Amino acid sequence: MRVGFIGTGSMGSILIEAFIRSGALNPEHIVATNRTLAKAELLAEKYPGMQVARSSKEVTVGADLLFLCVKPSEYKAVIDEIQDHALPGQIVISITSPVLIRHLEELLPSKIAKIIPSITNFVLSGATLCIYGDRLTPEDKELLDNLFSHVSAPIRVSEQYTRISSDLSSCGPAFLAYFVQKFVEAAVDTTGISEEEATQLASEMTLGTGKLLTTGGFSPAQLQKRVAVPGGITAEGLRLMEKELCGVFYDLIRTTHSKYEEDLEKVEARFFGTKVD
Repeated sequence: MRVGFIGTGSMGSILIEAFIRSGALNPEHIVATNRTLAKAELLAEKYPGMQVARSSKEVTVGADLLFLCVKPSEYKAVIDEIQDHALPGQIVISITSPVLIRHLEELLPSKIAKIIPSITNFVLSGATLCIYGDRLTPEDKELLDNLFSHVSAPIRVSEQYTRISSDLSSCGPAFLAYFVQKFVEAAVDTTGISEEEATQLASEMTLGTGKLLTTGGFSPAQLQKRVAVPGGITAEGLRLMEKELCGVFYDLIRTTHSKYEEDLEKVEARFFGTKVD
C-alpha cells in the first residue's frame, strides 16, 4: 500500500511518525511532500525508506491513501494541482475540520474521508475523529479504522459535530495543559514548591486521571464523588471551581464555534466563490 502525505507540518509529521513508530506503516509505504521541501526531507532522513516528492501531483499519482495535511487557506491550491490526477479508487483523507466532505466530493472523483487527529496520537493515544463520505465502502472504513487503531482510538462521529468533537479531542490537550500550567504557577507562587516538582506531580496526576476515566471505568462525576469527601478539602475546592469556572466552558465553546464558522465561510468562498448559507 502506498500512502501519500501532502503537508508535513505539525500534524502531518505527527501522523507519519506515529504510523511508523506504531508499526502501522513502514517508511517504504510513505511518500510525502511539503511546501518547504526541507521539512519532508528531514523526516525522510530520520526514517530511511520514506520517499520525498517534489510536488502534490507526484504524491497523488499511485497513492492508495492520500492525506491532505495543509491549512484551510491552502486547500484550493492543492486541489487544483491534484484534481486531474486523483482517481475514483483512491481514498483522500482531509484532517482539517472547516473543509467539508461535500467540498472535496464536488471537486475530486475519489472516495473522501475526514479524519481529525490529535497531538496525543504522537504517543499512540487519544482519539481520532472519523467522518466517512458516502463513496467509501464498508471495507474502506474498516481499513481506515484499523490503520488509526494503531495510534489512537478511532471514533466515528457525524460531520455536524466536527467542531465540538474537535474541541474535546484535538483542542482539549491544549486546554487541559493550560489548566495544568496555571495550577502549577499558582502552586509555585503561593507555596514556594519548585516548578519542576509541581509540574511532575501535576503531570503524573493528569496521566493517572486519564487512565481512571478510560480503563478505570470512572465517569467524571463518579471520580469527583470518589475523591471529594463531604465537607473536606477537595469538596471545598470543587465548590470554588463550580462557582468561578462553570461559565468559562460555555464561553470557550461559543468562541471555538464562532471561529469555526468564520473559517468555514472563508473555505466556501475560496472553493466556490460563495458564502455558506
